[in-house]
Amino acid sequence: MNLKDLSVSDDENYRPKEECGVFGIYGNPNAANLTYLGLYSLQHRGQESAGIASSDGEHIYRYAGMGEVNDVFNQEHIDNLAGCMAIGHNRYSTTGSSYLRNAQPFRAASVLGPIVLSHNGNLTNAGTIRFELEKKGSIFQTTIDSEVIVHLMARSEKDDIMDALIYSLKQIKGAYSLLVMNKDRLFAVRDPHGFRPLSLGKLDGSWVVASETCAFDIIGATYERDVQPGELIEITSTGVRSFFPFEKHDESLCIFEYIYFSRPDSRIFGESVYDMRIKLGRMLAKQSPVEADIVVPIPDSSNCAALGYSKESGIPFELAMIRSHYIGRTFIEPTQKIRDLGVKLKFNVVASVVKDKRVVVVDDSIMRGTTMRKIIKMFRNAGAKEVHVRISAPPTKFPCFYGIDIPTRLDEICKYLRVDSMSYMTIDTLIEAVNCPSQKYCTACFDGCYPCKLDDVAESDDNLKFQFDEGNGKYY
Repeated sequence: MNLKDLSVSDDENYRPKEECGVFGIYGNPNAANLTYLGLYSLQHRGQESAGIASSDGEHIYRYAGMGEVNDVFNQEHIDNLAGCMAIGHNRYSTTGSSYLRNAQPFRAASVLGPIVLSHNGNLTNAGTIRFELEKKGSIFQTTIDSEVIVHLMARSEKDDIMDALIYSLKQIKGAYSLLVMNKDRLFAVRDPHGFRPLSLGKLDGSWVVASETCAFDIIGATYERDVQPGELIEITSTGVRSFFPFEKHDESLCIFEYIYFSRPDSRIFGESVYDMRIKLGRMLAKQSPVEADIVVPIPDSSNCAALGYSKESGIPFELAMIRSHYIGRTFIEPTQKIRDLGVKLKFNVVASVVKDKRVVVVDDSIMRGTTMRKIIKMFRNAGAKEVHVRISAPPTKFPCFYGIDIPTRLDEICKYLRVDSMSYMTIDTLIEAVNCPSQKYCTACFDGCYPCKLDDVAESDDNLKFQFDEGNGKYY
């Protein structure tokens, strides 16, 4: 992983970035069409590229393109993706550049036959493995970390694709919720730590797998259960089989799925995302109360947390900030003087609601803070008497190496934002809010405690500036 990629445009990285959404279906004559709809509902997990691969039992068909799902596919593309089995992918890159060749599903020909793969997550030792494979003559088609999985499968000397997949994944470290397909079998795998979500559903006689349950709702499928950490599911014409072939590890579920990534109408790690965000807001109000007149979310991902803060505090909830949903991923800023237009195109304050009011602004995270600073200035210009910021997550102090692109920390954030008060949720409060006796969560981006060793991270990297402590798994 190139840590230099963590330092990108401030406004583009106001939010943390999640690598990818995956969707798969087996046993449905409308497999490609349903996969398209599933990807559409998972669009929030990646807007860089989209792709679908299908199989009719004899041939594998694939189409992928750059951009969002509705820009990539038309009806002709869908019609050409024949068969009753398909997997799809929405991509945001945390490893590998933004090129068409890196779009997934990734397809390769091998001694095992054709292999197609869709991956959500980030492999922490992919660079090391790739270097060794290249020394032995392997030629890579892409720069994505997921490709090493296929190379290891092809070199496994196993006769069966499932045995080859298990062999490959036993050498992999990091986060993966993975769909692998050949001509007649579909595999769904979740890494032993369970970093990323993956759910199993059913549509009549068809089996469906997706990053989030909202993808089931759009096609009328029913949620059956989560794919368990360390579980490999094989789906064939004879049904579903479950295996646990990997060494068991403590669960380390990505807590940002509750805070920001997942859609509120999804069920993640066995819990309603909507209910969890309401709870986060309530806990934040208990932890960091303030005398104010209104509570305002930064839309849309903070709406639930702000509503929870309002419910607990008794301070009225107001939609005093409006977000435009028609802004693309890029905006041409002709001169430095009008650079603030990038934020004003996305957000605007309802002046009549905030004028002469003490405002609590609730958001789910602050990364570099440059966009939040501009937003606070908009509240001030609209006449807000006081502005108090409350964040429903702890400050992100450490990079994530499991599939999220998070910029580095920002000191003296309250002074920088020019607000009357500022409070983050503490890690202890966060853990209390999402508490479940059978589950543990990854909080590495908050406390530097990484659940698995980061083989590809060089301690001498100038951008990291942390030293790894083998004893407790922390970077300092």
